[in-house]
Amino acid sequence: MLMRTDPFRDLDRFTQQLLGTAAAGTWSRPNPMPMDAYRRGEELVVCLDLPGVSPDAVDVGVERNVLTVKAERRPAETGDAEMQISERPLGVFSRQLFLGDALDAEDIKADYDAGVLTLRIPVAEAAKPRKVEITAADRRKEINA
Repeated sequence: MLMRTDPFRDLDRFTQQLLGTAAAGTWSRPNPMPMDAYRRGEELVVCLDLPGVSPDAVDVGVERNVLTVKAERRPAETGDAEMQISERPLGVFSRQLFLGDALDAEDIKADYDAGVLTLRIPVAEAAKPRKVEITAADRRKEINA
């Protein structure tokens, strides 16, 4: 049998769930879908941690430049075993990212490997840096005319 060393842990967790925030402001509830985002070349890469989530329980959608990731972490199959400790959050989790006009929401690619969802969002053609051509008029012809 597993034992906990902190007898007040359940009371703290219950208080946090009841209030929806940190009790007395001393600690906060971690985001169940932590994320990293960075730009690499001509794309924005977003990585979301979803440990214990089956790939078929992940849904990614885009509507009006809002990217939504939904994932469901289901309880582990324990058969007839009695659960001793259950600390991992279960249920449906959702995260929304607002995509600016500089990103191409039509060509997003998604990979899921080892509990990490990786989204690759290309930079829109209109937002890519480009060279502006300069044309020079022959100033002498304008002066003599």
